Amino acid sequence: MRSNASHYDLIAPATLDAVLEILAAEPGHYTPIAGGTEIMVALGAGRLAQKNLVSINQIKELRFIETTPSQLIIGSGTTFTDIRNSAIIQSDFPLLTQAASWTGSIANQNRGTLGGNIVNGSPAADSPPALLAYEATLTLISTRGTRQMPYADFHLGYKKTALAPDELIQSITLKRIFTGYIPYARKVGTRNAQAISKVAIAALALIQDDTLEDIRIGAASLRDRPSRLTATERTLRGQTITQDTIVTLISQARATLTTEAHPIDDIRSTAKYRAAVAANLLEEFLHSLMNP
Repeated sequence: MRSNASHYDLIAPATLDAVLEILAAEPGHYTPIAGGTEIMVALGAGRLAQKNLVSINQIKELRFIETTPSQLIIGSGTTFTDIRNSAIIQSDFPLLTQAASWTGSIANQNRGTLGGNIVNGSPAADSPPALLAYEATLTLISTRGTRQMPYADFHLGYKKTALAPDELIQSITLKRIFTGYIPYARKVGTRNAQAISKVAIAALALIQDDTLEDIRIGAASLRDRPSRLTATERTLRGQTITQDTIVTLISQARATLTTEAHPIDDIRSTAKYRAAVAANLLEEFLHSLMNP
C-alpha cells in the first residue's frame, strides 16, 4: 500500500547551519533527504516509517568537488552526474566514475548524491566498494563541530552506521596516491542497467617487478554491509604474479574469499551464487593483472 503524502512533514531550510540547528534541537526527529532516490521509493511502497523530513537538496555547501595536490574532497551533496562529469575523478579515481555510471538511471544519477548512497547503508550500494578500495575518509558535521573517520569504520551492520542523529556527512576525502595502480570494477545484476547488485567488486593493484606490492578489494552484497576483503588482500599482497604462479595464486585467493565472504539468500540471488560469482570476479581481476 502506498503512503499518504499528507501524513508526512517536509521542511527545507536555506542554509547548512539551519539544517544542523534543526537536527540538534530534536535529534532523530527529522530524517535528512537529499536526492530522495531511496526515500521516495520507500514512501511509494508504504515503507517509510519516519514522518518528518528535512531537505538538504539545495544546500550548496554540500555540493562541491575540490582538489589539492594531495587529495580530492567531494561534498556529500555531489550527484553521481557531477562525479561522472569530473575530469579529475575520471583520471585519478576511475573506480568511482564507474560506480557512478552503475547507479540507477540518468534521472537517478542527476538527483542521487554520494552522501545519500553512503548513509542509506545498503550492502548492495554501488559507490561503497570503490570508496573502500580508495580508503576514503568521511568528515561528519553537527552543531557540536566536525569529526573525521575512516569510511571503513562507518558501517556497523545492516542499515546501521556510525552517524549520530544530529550529524550529516559533510564530505568524502580521497588521497591522490593511486598513480600506477591497475583498476578493476565489475557489477553483476539482473540487467545491464538500473539493477541492484547481486555482487560487485572494485579493486586496485600495484605491481612492481612481478610482485603484488599492494592490493585493495571492495565488495558489495557479500556481507551485511559494504565490505573490504582484507583477508583476501593479505593472501595476495607481496606474492609473485607470473604465468608460473597465477594458478596457485588464484586457488589460494578463491579459498580465502570463500571463508571471508558471508553473503545471504534474498529475492535477488542466493548466497551460493554470490560466493561463486565473487570468486570468479576475483579470478578475472587477477588474470587481468597479467596483461594490464
